[in-house]
Amino acid sequence: MHISHIEAELGYEVSAPAHMQLNIEAAQAGSQAVISEALTIEPPTEVQVYCDESSGNRFVRFDAQPGPLKIRYKATVQRRQVDVPLDLQEVPVNQVPNEILHYMMPSRYCESDLMSRCAQQLFGDLAPGIGRVQAIVDWIYDSITYEPGSSDSTTTAREVFVERAGVCRDFAHLGITFCRALNIPARLVVGYVWFDEPPQDFHAVFEAWLGDRWVLFDPTRMAPVDRLVRVGTGRDAKDVAFCTIFGAVAMTGKTLVIRELQDESVAPPAEPEPTGALVGIEKPVPVVELAAAAD
Repeated sequence: MHISHIEAELGYEVSAPAHMQLNIEAAQAGSQAVISEALTIEPPTEVQVYCDESSGNRFVRFDAQPGPLKIRYKATVQRRQVDVPLDLQEVPVNQVPNEILHYMMPSRYCESDLMSRCAQQLFGDLAPGIGRVQAIVDWIYDSITYEPGSSDSTTTAREVFVERAGVCRDFAHLGITFCRALNIPARLVVGYVWFDEPPQDFHAVFEAWLGDRWVLFDPTRMAPVDRLVRVGTGRDAKDVAFCTIFGAVAMTGKTLVIRELQDESVAPPAEPEPTGALVGIEKPVPVVELAAAAD
């Protein structure tokens, strides 16, 4: 069991009335439980909150008026370590559950149809199973240079393969693409994780569907995957953007601080207050039973 304390601050300058959607709150699903959290938006504004039941992603929508805008999110999150069997097998396509099947399809950033021949040449002769996915992860780590600034918000997995450089999102997209090209369902996961060296930032990894579960992999090897506080899960980056903007809004700052805590340092949560989201009001979240199964 490990506990993470998260403090995130996002700054924006709004030039004209706009609409914004945030996906920065820790997911409440699987082996992860939110002990307490608070979201503050300055200047205060009325918000809509909703959760995508299929992914567990939590969204906050609001109208933003011209001027400076500050968004702050604090949370304490508990995550249970999940043991992953080393003999997990790939699932035949005709046995992939209906709700998982769309994670085998090409998507905007993961052109698995165009990378099929490459994936077969590199990994087609390897024994199917978790070992083949690990071989994909190892190849990406050995072959792609982690280089901030080498890609942008439009860079696809195919371009990363050609350029041989990228950031965590690009590493994850390439892993997803290779998996899908081999008929292994795969998806992007983003969240908060503590790094040995600053600056802290949102981190992206990927999951592959093996046996009867999702298994996390991080081709960057920047942090243990079991320490990731999950925020967003989706087909690729377009599903899990931490902020989606409709209008003339520019980011002016982003600060993330993630600290690892011991269980005894976290006070028990108080009784939950009545539901009803008032931005700027901090309230404990009831601790939920931690699932024994993998995410």
